[in-house]
Amino acid sequence: MGEYLLEVQDLKTYFKVKAGRVRAVDGVSFSVRSGERVGLVGESGCGKSVTALSIMRLLPKPAGEQAGGSILFEDEDLLSMPESNMRQIRGGKIGMIFQDPMTCLNPTMTVGKQISEALRIHLKLSNEGAKARAISLLDQVGIPAAHERISSFPHQFSGGMRQRVMIAMALACNPKLLVADEPTTALDVTVQAQILELINGVCHDFGTAVIMITHDLGVVAGMTDRVVVMYAGKVMETAPTEEIFANPLHPYTLGLLASVPRLDAVRQEQLKTIEGAPPDLLKPPPGCPFMPRCAFARAICKTMPPLTAVSGSMQHQKACWIDVTDPSQQAYAERRRQARAASQQAALAAFAETTTQSGDQATVPDDAEHAEKEG
Repeated sequence: MGEYLLEVQDLKTYFKVKAGRVRAVDGVSFSVRSGERVGLVGESGCGKSVTALSIMRLLPKPAGEQAGGSILFEDEDLLSMPESNMRQIRGGKIGMIFQDPMTCLNPTMTVGKQISEALRIHLKLSNEGAKARAISLLDQVGIPAAHERISSFPHQFSGGMRQRVMIAMALACNPKLLVADEPTTALDVTVQAQILELINGVCHDFGTAVIMITHDLGVVAGMTDRVVVMYAGKVMETAPTEEIFANPLHPYTLGLLASVPRLDAVRQEQLKTIEGAPPDLLKPPPGCPFMPRCAFARAICKTMPPLTAVSGSMQHQKACWIDVTDPSQQAYAERRRQARAASQQAALAAFAETTTQSGDQATVPDDAEHAEKEG
């Protein structure tokens, strides 16, 4: 096996709709080493979950299509592999934790049967052996009275407990790679911390590599070794976790980090946001997809930059023509931000004035009619 456990190379995943093809993932490349924890981050709709489904080959058919690229797992291309072989890898060598366990667990089967099924198929265990292993897994992920709860149905568990069952299923066959697609969605803060600690501890014990998909930068900071920042189906920046927090070099990464409130700082101004909205992936803009929202944008950004290593670090790569550390570029971006803010304030003032005038005009007939009746 080569240096990497998983290599995603120029992956393109599109969805056919009546209006055309949605370019959900458009040229994504990244890699994962054995035992490494990699975070995929970005706004909703940037292609994180579709990338995970592409790796697992669980795209909805016939709408979803692999339009290009390759996914090498242990030097074998998953996209060209027969479905019979893929079934052996899916659940056996690659496990996945889905966003919503209630919709992923079979409501007509006990959790014990659902865990045991994978153990019998992939590890060829007997019914008794699979049941014993399932009880051990439930106990390992913190389900109390596991020998009793193994006969319970999914609806008899709380949200956090269902997510623990999903983790037990994903890790049942000791996979080499775990894909965790926003595993803490819809859970309260204390349960989120427990689930993340559980994933981190179990994967550390088994030496399992992890792809952590999330939009929570706090999760990324505490759970990953390396970060891949995605936007509009493309990779904008990738670097070791500490490096990307200390030295972000893409305007989109800067925007993501600036929009996170700091508990250790005195709040002196409004929370920052990334202005605008993600592009329409049916008709993506030419060049860099972040250009319409970027304060650093220049004419050269109409050509999509390649993902290249920054000077001084082969592990840090970005897809941007602009040096955001250049003071002249920072001054240019600040002038554009101020001009946008002034334009927005002027538009809001004009709208408020128009609304006030419309309201005054609407009340005139009522007042005149009332005076006429009194007269």
